[in-house]
Amino acid sequence: MSDTPPGKPGHLGVTRLIKAYQNSLKGLAAGYKHEEAIRMEMWILLFGTLFLLAIDMPIGERLAMWFCLMLLLTVEVLNSAIEATVDRIGFEYHELSGRAKDLGSAAVFLAMIFSGVVWGVLLGRHFL
Repeated sequence: MSDTPPGKPGHLGVTRLIKAYQNSLKGLAAGYKHEEAIRMEMWILLFGTLFLLAIDMPIGERLAMWFCLMLLLTVEVLNSAIEATVDRIGFEYHELSGRAKDLGSAAVFLAMIFSGVVWGVLLGRHFL
């Protein structure tokens, strides 16, 4: 009998890493296809990356700004996963479902504030 729980893939080692990578790409593709916020934040990440490559700032500051964009996209992906899970359970109103969605949205909001402050301070210091 296998030690693998039911419903879990039984891959190990490098095969497991490859499968995880493939699943991650499927998740990003599904997010891009089905979630407007993920599409927007992927484009923001692309253009933000190009902007950061084009400006003359210390590498540490550019990396901090880039990590903010990655954090924002990461939190949005998690929020979308929460919303998809709640919607899978049912569309009828339930206080806990609403709370879960609101908390996910709050996490995105906080990541936006965090990113905006970091970008504002670093760009302000650089250009002002």
